[in-house]
Amino acid sequence: MPNQTTSWPFRWDLLLRYRFIETIALWEGRLTTRHLCDTFGIGRQQASKDINNYIREVGPGNLEYDKFLKGYKPTAEFTPRLTQGLADEYLHLMARNNELSNMFESLALNVANVEVLSVPVRDVKPEVLRPIMQAARQQKRLEVDYVSINNPDREGRIIVPHTLVYTGLRWHVRAWCEKNQEYRDFVLSRFRDIPEIMEDSTHGVEQDEQWNKSITVRITPDPRLSKEQREVVEVDYGMTGGALEITTRAKLVPYALKLLHIDLEKELKDPTAQQIVVHNRDEIKPWLFG
Repeated sequence: MPNQTTSWPFRWDLLLRYRFIETIALWEGRLTTRHLCDTFGIGRQQASKDINNYIREVGPGNLEYDKFLKGYKPTAEFTPRLTQGLADEYLHLMARNNELSNMFESLALNVANVEVLSVPVRDVKPEVLRPIMQAARQQKRLEVDYVSINNPDREGRIIVPHTLVYTGLRWHVRAWCEKNQEYRDFVLSRFRDIPEIMEDSTHGVEQDEQWNKSITVRITPDPRLSKEQREVVEVDYGMTGGALEITTRAKLVPYALKLLHIDLEKELKDPTAQQIVVHNRDEIKPWLFG
């Protein structure tokens, strides 16, 4: 990585595309020109040129064309050049994918005077994430070894994943669990060994009723605050009419509350400590943990 006084050898827009090439190839195991065309709004010829330039100038020996896959795959000697090779890079890229567009080509970003607090890295290996993603996209059963706080000894089970979820602190996969005969959340960093893809399943995202149900959480300032204090809180959270309404999937309600640092288990004596409360508490109660 260059220091602050050294310029990148690539234009910013090219650097984004090269990082994208490296990330998709490593974590999905297959890269095509379509990936670049759809994400960056460029033509197939430019996408092909970018991939070839990456292979020649950035990561010689990192990618090879696979006729069976009809795309490029990482070689056994693959070494990240523009990324750290962490699962978070791929997962965050997915979360921000809709924001990637041609505007980066002319957008001047200055990151000086900005500090970002990072959460601890939850390590996930490529060989673990790849079959999970493949099974999710093809609605297949997946044999996995999984550990948890309640069962720290690895346990074999069969799941059918359908969606990756980022809670603001960690990633988990929403999946049908054949052992418990219900849809559950599985933390990515708790999978062990390499999951094995099996046959198709009838349990897809459409059958996950709790996932597909939408719930609106209504957030208001703590009524114990003074009128002036409540007005400050309303502006802080961009409230309209004295409330902030957050619509999310029913199973994501607990995570949304955690992001807002709202504790429903106990009422704090000092209203300035939490400052906000859930107005429709009874309505969301069925969707809380426990």
